[in-house]
Amino acid sequence: MAGIRVRQAHTFSKPEARARFSSFEEMMGKVGVTLKWRGDSAKVKGVGVSGDVEVFETHVEVRLKLGMLAKAAGVDPVRLERSITRRLAEAFEDTASE
Repeated sequence: MAGIRVRQAHTFSKPEARARFSSFEEMMGKVGVTLKWRGDSAKVKGVGVSGDVEVFETHVEVRLKLGMLAKAAGVDPVRLERSITRRLAEAFEDTASE
């Protein structure tokens, strides 16, 4: 099982950070991945993928495990990690300073 771990720093309150994460969550939903939130943590589930998300005071962390079905579908863990990193950076971009 391939593992992916992405950490995105932020300067927002936890509620604001979670709100900003929603755009990323929406994108995950388009590929059949769901998140079940409990407080500031969520369990990630989808076909061939599982993991969790946690919102901290200073960062958000996404940890995923890709199973055999993801591998069979041709999911490249390195490419997926880069995509997650880019999308989280966009979601947590501080537009107030522009």
